[in-house]
Amino acid sequence: MPFYEHVFLARQDLATGQVEALTEGFTKVLTDGEGRVATQEYWGLRSLAYRIAKNRKAHYVMLVIDAPAAAVAEMERQVGLNEDVIRHMTVRIDALPTEGSAMTRRGEREGGRGERDGRGGDRGDRGDRGGDRGDRGDRGGDRGGDRGGERSGRGDRPARAAI
Repeated sequence: MPFYEHVFLARQDLATGQVEALTEGFTKVLTDGEGRVATQEYWGLRSLAYRIAKNRKAHYVMLVIDAPAAAVAEMERQVGLNEDVIRHMTVRIDALPTEGSAMTRRGEREGGRGERDGRGGDRGDRGDRGGDRGDRGDRGGDRGGDRGGERSGRGDRPARAAI
């Protein structure tokens, strides 16, 4: 049987239990079609690159599937009909992966929250940043409106006289 990777994004207002129920429903459709889910990964509630159907975040779930094409087509049809799924994508792959996805490897490499790109959470000594900035001197005039003189608001040209 062919192998597939299927990723779907569920609405942000769903609870984790509801997302798991969705996943179980899609898994049942595949098993009814004589297929199986080799692995499933819940990547969590993550921010989207852009808003989708008024959602700024979504629950990400990936399924690695070993099933006939008809079973995958039926699962995709069910996913498309479900109002809680805002995006989905299925890709055929050559072989089942032997290790976790890049998302799970990324989580292991980072060692938890607070660390990004191996830099760690501590920024070290950043010197005197802020506080007293010293005397800035006279900045001339008020901070808005007319700054004096006859100006038209277009550069340094004088305003035209009314005729």
